[in-house]
Amino acid sequence: MEKVKYLIIGGGISGLSFARNISNESYLIIEKETSLGGLCRTHYNGEYVWDYAGHFFHFSNPRIKAFFDSRINDSELVTRVKNTKIYYKGRYVNFPFQKNIHQLPQNEFIDCLYDLFFKEKYADFGDFEEMLYAKFGRSITEKFLKPYNEKLYACSLKKLDVNSMGRFFPYADIEDIIRNMKEANNSSYNTTFDYPKRGAQLFIDALSADINMEYVWLNADVNAIDVKSHSVKIGDREVIYDYLINTIPFNHLLKLCSIQDKEQVLSSNQVLVFNIGFDSALNETECHWIYYPSKEFVFYRVGFYNNILQSKNGSIYVEIGYDKEKMFSDASVQDIFDKTIVDLKKCGIISSQKIVAYESLLINPGYVHITDKSTSWVNRVSEELGEKGHIYSIGRYGVWTYCSMEDCIIQADNLYNELKDKR
Repeated sequence: MEKVKYLIIGGGISGLSFARNISNESYLIIEKETSLGGLCRTHYNGEYVWDYAGHFFHFSNPRIKAFFDSRINDSELVTRVKNTKIYYKGRYVNFPFQKNIHQLPQNEFIDCLYDLFFKEKYADFGDFEEMLYAKFGRSITEKFLKPYNEKLYACSLKKLDVNSMGRFFPYADIEDIIRNMKEANNSSYNTTFDYPKRGAQLFIDALSADINMEYVWLNADVNAIDVKSHSVKIGDREVIYDYLINTIPFNHLLKLCSIQDKEQVLSSNQVLVFNIGFDSALNETECHWIYYPSKEFVFYRVGFYNNILQSKNGSIYVEIGYDKEKMFSDASVQDIFDKTIVDLKKCGIISSQKIVAYESLLINPGYVHITDKSTSWVNRVSEELGEKGHIYSIGRYGVWTYCSMEDCIIQADNLYNELKDKR
C-alpha cells in the first residue's frame, strides 16, 4: 500500500497542469494510456503530423502565455490568422454564417434578413434551439445553426441548455450583421492562433518537463475508489491519498466511486475522427477548417493540417458526431471511412489524390450535453465528493462542461492554490 498527498487521475493537460505546481509534496499521476497527453497527444506517420482532431492555441492569460513562451521557441510554432469557411449548397460562405448572410444568393439573403428583423419576440427561452430562433430568426437558424449543431452534438438542440457553448458561440445582433456587409469583421476568441510544427504534443512536453516520471504510472487503470477511506485500487495495488484530483470524464468517476446517475442527467456524443494523408496537394489550399451543415455529408467539419503548416501534400482531419449509444466495429468504421472519401470528392476537397495513410480515433465522450439539470447535479455531487472524499474534478470532462485548454490550466492552478490554502 502506498500513500501520497495528491493522487491525480489522468495525465492530460489538466492533470499535468495541476502536478507541475507541486514542489515538495508527494504526488502520483495515473494514466491509462502508454504516454502522457490525453487528447493532446500527437501521432506521427511518416511526414504527417496528426492530433486528436483540431487543437489550436490562443492563450489570452498573460501568465500562461509567458510560461509557454519560456518553454517553446518561436521557431517551433506557426502563427495563423484564422481562415474558416462554411460549405453551403456548393459555395463557400465566411464563418460565422449569421454575420455573412450577404454572401448567400439574393433570395436566401432576403429571407434571412427578413426573418431576422421580424423574428418572434420571446420573453424567455428554455433551450438552445429556442435561443437560436429567438436571436437569429427562422432562416439563419434552419440554413446553418440548427443543422450544423445537430450534426456536432448528435442530438436534438432542445436537449441543450441556452448557454451550452458559453463564450464560444459567435453571437451577433442585427447591427453587427448589417455592418459586416461593408466592414467585414469575423473576429472571435481565436481569430489568431498558434500551432506547433510538430503538433499539440509540444505543449504537453512543455508541461511535463516539470513532472518527475518516477511519480507517473502509465498504462494503469483505476479499478475502484473508496470515498470513505480515501483509497484507490489500481490493478493489484492500493493507494491512499489526501487529495484526489480527477480529470477523467465525470461519468467515469462516478462509476469508480459506485455512484449512480439514476436520472441519466449526464449525456454526451461520440466523435469519430479520421486523420488522412495524401500523396499530393489538395484542391482546397487556403482554409484552416471548413464546416458542413448539410446532412448530405457524413462529417460536420474538415480541418487542413497542410494549410496550417504549409506542407506540400494533403493532410486533413475529419470529424463526425454520433449518439453515445452508437456501437462501432472495424467493419462499420471502414464503411464510414469509405463514405467519408466519397463525400470529400463530392464537396471538391479531393479528386484524383491517392491516400497514403490514415487512422481512425474515437473520442467518447466527445462533446458533453450541457443542461441546467446536468450542471446543477454535477455541482452538487462534486461538492459532496469534496466534503466526504477529498475528491476534486477539473477539466472539460471532469467538470462536464465546454471549455478551452487554457481554461483547464486555469482550473488546475486555482484548485492547487485552494487546496494549498486549506493546509
